[in-house]
Amino acid sequence: MEILFGQQSTKVKQLSDLIEQDIVEGKYKGNNSLPSINSLSRTYGVSRDTVFKAFADLRAKKLIDSTPGKGYYVIDGPKKVFLLLDEYSPFKNTLYNSFIKNLGNKYKVDLWFHQYNEHIFNTILHEAIGRYNYYIVMNFDNEKFSPLLEQIPASKLLLLDFGKFDKKSYSYVCQDFDNAFYKALTSLVERLSRYRKVVFLYPEDSKHPESTAESLKSYCRTHDLKCEIIREEDLGRLEQKVVYIVIRQIDVVNVIKRSRELSMKCGYDFGLIAYNDTPAYQVIDEGITALSVDWEEMGRLAARFVTEGKSVQVYLPTEVHLRHSL
Repeated sequence: MEILFGQQSTKVKQLSDLIEQDIVEGKYKGNNSLPSINSLSRTYGVSRDTVFKAFADLRAKKLIDSTPGKGYYVIDGPKKVFLLLDEYSPFKNTLYNSFIKNLGNKYKVDLWFHQYNEHIFNTILHEAIGRYNYYIVMNFDNEKFSPLLEQIPASKLLLLDFGKFDKKSYSYVCQDFDNAFYKALTSLVERLSRYRKVVFLYPEDSKHPESTAESLKSYCRTHDLKCEIIREEDLGRLEQKVVYIVIRQIDVVNVIKRSRELSMKCGYDFGLIAYNDTPAYQVIDEGITALSVDWEEMGRLAARFVTEGKSVQVYLPTEVHLRHSL
């Protein structure tokens, strides 16, 4: 049958993408011969030269090869995994390294970042759909489920660190920004009671879920603590007997720098809690207390979804890494 090719790219690329999708979906299996150039030319209503160039493109991607007398055949190579994260950070690096380590060499991973930009997210995902065996995806928004994701079979899609919306039958490994955050603060109630106020540095452009601020307010009301949410980039003057909760690593650095300028000692004159633990927090200023999910475990569970093909729906607990800063 003749395929009606669109105008968005060349016939060669569109044919190459069609054959690649058939390979990924198992229509053409490893070490099995592909249809001949003449056969595909008739099937798709294109010239022999178009098929030949499409084969050349697939050969360059190491998806197919050819031998005299055998023709073109599918290479039985590693399965392809699409990994789309929001942005680079030290703890996302921990996630990635754990994911790769636990996958093994039978899988080839393509890593992308969307920077919380919906257009970039949609563009990257649109190009990827149909070209991978598995899709591991962090969303661009904590409140909105992208309709594009519904084009991926549930058995092939794992949602990471997703927010407050119906995840339907899809597999997911997430962190809880509400109840788990509240529970983590509750485990620190004795330490927090030493301070007269809790200040949450939460800049306007932060992609951290708003529900975390609401959980903090609820916690402070319950435990009779003053609470302040600072939405500006700069926290202003560092105050005595105040515990600061910060999201970004740069804010940890800025708080410590400002404390040294004022000759204030972290963990004595004021407290500091960081969100999402990194190796650096173990050594900065005698250690920074952190609230974090286990990013290595998230990587392990994501790898297990790929290697075992089993559905998973897990919220990871928010762990407290208590150090000198509190």
